[in-house]
Amino acid sequence: MTPETGTSADHYDRLLAEHYTWMLGGDVHEVADRQAALLAELGLAGTENDTAVDLGCGSGAQTLALARLGFSPVIAVDTSRRLLDELVSYVRDAEAVRPVHGDIRTMLPEATEPGTVAAVVCMGDTLPHLPSKADVPVLLGHVSCALVSGGHLVVTYRDLTAELRGTDRFIPVRSSDDRLLTCFLEYRDEDTVIVHDLLHTWTKGSWQQLASSYPKLRLASSWLVEQCRAAGLDVRHDAADSRGMRILHAVKP
Repeated sequence: MTPETGTSADHYDRLLAEHYTWMLGGDVHEVADRQAALLAELGLAGTENDTAVDLGCGSGAQTLALARLGFSPVIAVDTSRRLLDELVSYVRDAEAVRPVHGDIRTMLPEATEPGTVAAVVCMGDTLPHLPSKADVPVLLGHVSCALVSGGHLVVTYRDLTAELRGTDRFIPVRSSDDRLLTCFLEYRDEDTVIVHDLLHTWTKGSWQQLASSYPKLRLASSWLVEQCRAAGLDVRHDAADSRGMRILHAVKP
C-alpha cells in the first residue's frame, strides 16, 4: 500500500484508531492508573461539579484518570468516533463522562462557559497534531478563558525540534506476536515533521503492511512555555519524563 499524507484525523481513521489501545499497551485502565498518579502528583483533584475537559481523549485513559480523581463531568473530545465509542465502553458512570466528537480548536468556547472549567488536559502528544503552529496560542487562549481561577492545564507532548538523522529516524513503537508498528520521521521544515506509520499485522498466515502519513508540529518547550504565559497562565512545571515526553503544568492565577 502506498503511504498517504493527510490530516491527523484522516490518519487515525485510516490506520491508528483500530490499534490505538494496543499501542498504549493494551490495557486502558492500567494506563489510566498511571495518568491519575501523574495528575495527582501535579496537584489535580476534583469534586462533584468540578468540570474537566480532555482534549484529544483517544480511547479514554486521561478521561478515566480525571474521573477517578473526582472530576465530574469530564468532557472528552476527539475527532475519532471509533475511539469515542471505545471510551464509552469503559465508562461505568454514564453521567460522569460526556463524549464530544469535534475539533479541539473550537470545542472549549462552544461547549463551556468562561471561568467554569477546573482542569483541561491535552495529553498523549495531542497538541502537535494541530494543523498549524498558529493554532496553539489560540487554543491556549480558549483554555485560559474556560478555566476557573486556580484551574489547571496539563499538556504532555514530544519536542521534535531536534532533528534526527539517518537510521535514528526509524522509531519502533510497539510489537507483539501479531502486530508491529514502526514510525519514520521526515523533517519537512522548521515547524513540521511528516510522521510515516508502518503497521505490519499477521493475517491468515502472512504479514500484511499498512502505511499512512500525517504532519506533526515541532513545538519547542521554551516556546510553549512562552505561549502559556502570554495566555495568562502560570507555568508550574515543565520537564521531560523518562520516556522523553514533555510534561507541562500551568495554573490560571
